[in-house]
Amino acid sequence: MRNLMWLIGMFLLGTATLAGAAPLTEGKQYRILSPQRPVEASDRIEVTEFFWYGCSHCYAMEPILKKWLKVVPHDVVFRRIPAVFPGRDGKPGAWAPLAKLYYTLEAMGQLDRLHGEVFDAVQIDRVDLGDEKLAATWLAAKGVDRQKFIDTFNSFTVQAKVARAQQLSTQYGFDGVPALFVNGRYALVNGEAGSHEEMTAVLDQVIEKARKDRPNK
Repeated sequence: MRNLMWLIGMFLLGTATLAGAAPLTEGKQYRILSPQRPVEASDRIEVTEFFWYGCSHCYAMEPILKKWLKVVPHDVVFRRIPAVFPGRDGKPGAWAPLAKLYYTLEAMGQLDRLHGEVFDAVQIDRVDLGDEKLAATWLAAKGVDRQKFIDTFNSFTVQAKVARAQQLSTQYGFDGVPALFVNGRYALVNGEAGSHEEMTAVLDQVIEKARKDRPNK
């Protein structure tokens, strides 16, 4: 029954995509990256989103992606990366503190529970969660151990992940977020891909294109 419902859902999604999305055109809704950028998944199609908690467009995209993820095909894996651009000294710049927060919550096993609340706090309540002390106080009110948060926030592991996020942000070569990629090969073009809702329809089409690229097993 579960498989049947999934198939029905994918059929309806595909029907809506065909009806509502413009024909897929290279250079318009998407562009090809050459060389292919790094991905983690080798046996599935990887969709990568670069985002920033301080971005209102990312905030608007979040519930749409959340809804899309409920019907994502089984051969697709979603990877979220906090975007980090270098400062003038080449080190992680102004977006790094919120990336540190993301990776700290991930390391503490709190990301799934608090990711949406962090977005709300930054976008709606205007809490500067990139500030370590403010973040520690805010998280303590959410039941997170303050000292453990501080230790993790300043750990080598988190700093290394932020540095890696900066490296990937540079390698993928985007200048704004949210930025969506498929298999490190296809980049959705912001603006040309349409509204946030339309972007997921384009994303489905690009995933299908990536699926056809894969060698038959």
